[in-house]
Amino acid sequence: MPVQRDALLSAYLDACETELRAFKPGNVSVYSEAHDMTVEDFRRSAAASGPFLCDPALSLGERIYHATRATRAVVPCNTNLGIILLAAPLLQAAQTIHEDETLRAALRRVLLATTQVDADWAYKAIRLAQPGGLGEAPEQDVRDTPQVTLLEAMRISEHRDRIAYQYTNSFVDIFEFAIPSYHRNLSQWGDKEWSAVAVFAGLLKRIPDSHVERKFGARYTRMIASRMTQIDQALSVSDRPEQVMPLLREVDAEFKSCGINPGTTADLTVACLLAVRLETLLSQCQLKTGRFREA
Repeated sequence: MPVQRDALLSAYLDACETELRAFKPGNVSVYSEAHDMTVEDFRRSAAASGPFLCDPALSLGERIYHATRATRAVVPCNTNLGIILLAAPLLQAAQTIHEDETLRAALRRVLLATTQVDADWAYKAIRLAQPGGLGEAPEQDVRDTPQVTLLEAMRISEHRDRIAYQYTNSFVDIFEFAIPSYHRNLSQWGDKEWSAVAVFAGLLKRIPDSHVERKFGARYTRMIASRMTQIDQALSVSDRPEQVMPLLREVDAEFKSCGINPGTTADLTVACLLAVRLETLLSQCQLKTGRFREA
């Protein structure tokens, strides 16, 4: 049974807020602002983009474009293009899910059904958002009219952009690493914000951040992975994750002094939090209708 629009919007806003309340070194959070962006910029962005991402009358590409346009109407910079690109297919999947279909299976179906028109809308959104380090692509550049579907366009970019990689691999980092990590840490601590910190650290330890790599190349890759390994290890042995706060503050200051903003990893963290909430909503819907489906 598909999830209703109001419930989807609540799940999206909660995922965005939880990510902001998680201390993720290098990123904007309630603990530390930077990069000429504030917590309120992100909150306004979530509130503006959410209604369009959850609109069942819009196609995938339309959701991406209109959510991006609404964001740019309330903030002067690119706060959430990556979040929008990841959230849009997840929310559409939850709205169109079939009986006895998992969220990931519904997501895969949504992605396989993307069109050239979806790509055109998404290209317009990317041009509007003007993400840092965009550069020029040798084929299917976003400044041109696409000649391929959105999924095919993402396949061209997957080697240099981890969000594109999610499209072409059915959100593998979310479903096979981030969600299990979130549930494992939530079971240990009972705190969704600290569980989000653990997801962020675990992702960034193992996957170089696309946003950072576009800006700096591999200059900081090993240092970032080393620092995230420290945080990941400290969290893994702690019954009270707040004890790791001094290390988080130290790494956050170090990253921001270098201009390091692991924005793609933050976007993946939001996608994990949203997917967790959507799976919970879908389970609740099945219980109400007397149907049960294996996850």
